Amino acid sequence: MKNEKKKILFGEFVTGAGLVRALEMGPGKVVAEVKASNLKGRGGAGFPTGLKWELTAKQESDEKFIICNADEGEPGTFKDRLLLMEQAEKVLEGMAIAGFAIGARQGFIYLRGEYVYLKKSLEDAIASMINRRFLGQNINKTDFSFEVEVRLGAGAYVCGEEFALISSMNGYRGEPRNKPPYPSEVGFRDKPTVVNNVETLCYVPYIVTKGAEWFKEHGTQASTGTKLFSVSGDVKHPGVYELELGITVNQLLAEVGGEGAKSVQVGGASGLNVAEKDFDKSICFEGLPPGGSIMVFNHQRDMLHVLKNFMEFFVEESCGQCTPCREGNYRLLEGVRMLEKGECSVRYLKELEALCDVMKDSSKCGLGQTAPNAFLSIVENFKTEILYR
Repeated sequence: MKNEKKKILFGEFVTGAGLVRALEMGPGKVVAEVKASNLKGRGGAGFPTGLKWELTAKQESDEKFIICNADEGEPGTFKDRLLLMEQAEKVLEGMAIAGFAIGARQGFIYLRGEYVYLKKSLEDAIASMINRRFLGQNINKTDFSFEVEVRLGAGAYVCGEEFALISSMNGYRGEPRNKPPYPSEVGFRDKPTVVNNVETLCYVPYIVTKGAEWFKEHGTQASTGTKLFSVSGDVKHPGVYELELGITVNQLLAEVGGEGAKSVQVGGASGLNVAEKDFDKSICFEGLPPGGSIMVFNHQRDMLHVLKNFMEFFVEESCGQCTPCREGNYRLLEGVRMLEKGECSVRYLKELEALCDVMKDSSKCGLGQTAPNAFLSIVENFKTEILYR
């Protein structure tokens, strides 16, 4: 399967064109166009971007903020790193358009601590955009001004969650908080804030210049546009691919040289494990989770070992704030170790599966709510392999 005619982010781009067009349209029309495009957050949660902007734009405040979430910590995901390295101006332009749309004059790139080597090149891109009057004071000789600053995280996976990220930026420990209020009401410095993923912001200049209807020609009715997939594992051609949402697992494997795979982890460690029998399912917001990470495993892989690796990660990265996540992930890892030794009964395995449901329902943030996904899906797909070793 080839999608050469359906590229957006890897297609033609003129720096500043989207921002100039947005300034001509006015904030209200920009929000309406993004809302009409049905662009959903590309960080994994899939919240409608236009609605998030609309809610924040309606807030009355002396200050508002845009935060680009570049804390790319999901295992197997490296698409945002590519965008930050090769298309930083596109990210910055998307931030400026978002700032104009909601009434913000300050933006921040919250950069993953392990990506510290990108800080200098991002600051150079900001300086270049200022020199060309696409950032800074009186952008394109208008009354709109917008500054961008790079802030470094400290390597905590949980800070990919927007409230933990905001807490970190406010100078506190990176921990989630209960909702509501949402960032659109109380965010950075307790002011209305929009947090968008790197990839999400990159689509914005295209939507503004080419229109919502053009964007909706890509993908499916419920999942518009294309998506960047970070492909790794047992494939001939690993890397970052831009493909339309709605692509099936089989089609994706054919694209990357992963035919004959045993299973595919879609959406990272917190996503779902897909067995061969389900390779005809689509990757989209109404189907398999399009988080962006695709890890392919061949028939030589021990799926219990894969599961153990994921659970060790979640135990390490849980912030420990809420009991379901802190204790639940530890118990699941303990169960995996029992399975390795042949000491886990079918009855106890069912108790662990019930624990997964409790974690999903009662954990405070997305980490605890999605951490059980790998456990449940791998056990379901490979129960015989796992139990009878």
